[in-house]
Amino acid sequence: MTDTEVKAPKIEFPVTDYPVKVISDTGVGNKDKIVEIVKKHATINDNRVDERQSTNGKYTTIQLHILATGQDQLYDINSELRATGFVHMVL
Repeated sequence: MTDTEVKAPKIEFPVTDYPVKVISDTGVGNKDKIVEIVKKHATINDNRVDERQSTNGKYTTIQLHILATGQDQLYDINSELRATGFVHMVL
């Protein structure tokens, strides 16, 4: 690795307040489905669930804070959310 290359920081698990941001189509029941999927894989801090719609109302961003236990858990959450068809991005 050269001096100009930057390594991504390594996450040390468990992380008690790991933010997960989900960008999806706006639709009835989509938030509930997203929360249900994430709860299958992680403990959610129910006090830190935020929802915001885009200016035109087409997209909704939901930010959750979870107890992250490992890279596989995050991969599983991402994969299952993306498989819904209405989730566009998981950050």
